[in-house]
Amino acid sequence: MNGADILCDDGTPRLEDVMTPETPTGRYVVYGGELSYFTRKLTAALHFYGADHELRDKSPAIREDIERRAGTHQVPVLHTPENWMIADTTPLLELLDARFPAWRMFPAGPQGMLVHLLEEYFDEWIARTMVHFRWHYPRSAAFAARRMAEGDEAAAERLAAWGPRACRATGTESEHQQRAAEAEYRRLLDAAERQLGSSRFLLGDRPTAVDCVVLGGLRAHTNMDPDPREVLDDYPRVRAWAETGADRWDGQGSLAEFPDSTPFARAVLAELREHYIPVLAANVQALAAGAKAFAAPTYGEDVSYLTRPYPVRSWRMVQRRLQGLPEPERRTVLAWAASAGLEAALGLDTATALEPGARG
Repeated sequence: MNGADILCDDGTPRLEDVMTPETPTGRYVVYGGELSYFTRKLTAALHFYGADHELRDKSPAIREDIERRAGTHQVPVLHTPENWMIADTTPLLELLDARFPAWRMFPAGPQGMLVHLLEEYFDEWIARTMVHFRWHYPRSAAFAARRMAEGDEAAAERLAAWGPRACRATGTESEHQQRAAEAEYRRLLDAAERQLGSSRFLLGDRPTAVDCVVLGGLRAHTNMDPDPREVLDDYPRVRAWAETGADRWDGQGSLAEFPDSTPFARAVLAELREHYIPVLAANVQALAAGAKAFAAPTYGEDVSYLTRPYPVRSWRMVQRRLQGLPEPERRTVLAWAASAGLEAALGLDTATALEPGARG
């Protein structure tokens, strides 16, 4: 199945078109890389599901076929037992939740809404901090470029040149922004270190999509690249959890109750509200206006960002989850969102912004 063939008109996945009533047997193959944030997010989830899986490089010999079938050049791509090639980790976790319902990474009801909001923050905001750590520090940039290029010096040079451009597009070009982004990430590590002293996972005693994406960042970046690895020296519980502890889940345990959840969850919500939501809102407006770039307040100053459709499509998935809740649960979530300062964000007009005519 071509990944491009399972999308709604607004670019979000029609999961009902890829779900099957019974879980297929066989091996899942993840085409990606060990230094890829989203590859390691997906492999963490597959481990929690107990799915038979393996990680393979997207080698030049098979790259064209994988990209044609998945409809994207990005990684990871999941090759399913029934011979589908599908990309995009959030809808992939939804698909796998339907196949492994006892170990779902997105809980049902309002709790699933909370998980999706937190996961979105790590997917679309903290990922840029991982990119900054990798490409703005010469030692880490050289390490990652050589490892990703597998000895091809010309390819390593191209990767090292690409990195700072990616940082500029996502707002971490200036020294002030770099230090502030690192401080934000340290606050998250502080919260995770405390949380893992009282629960096995970040939202309780069983994993969710939030654990998967946090582990993706730790395993592909923070505990891999030389410079952020030194940062992790201050967080022994987080490091032990990323290296072995998280993989010891026995399938048991419960999550902290909605809406209070855990101190870690509350810390992330505060960061999301203060830092990511203003950038997301400005991106939505820029996309609707057909602007190629926009400015948004970040860490006390206006910062320039490249307008990107994907964060808007991704937030649309969050909104669709809310819309799909039964009415009593939707009212519960909306009341909570209002008290948490997130009601306006959930009401952003992503549908108009994603209409082709909105972009001129």
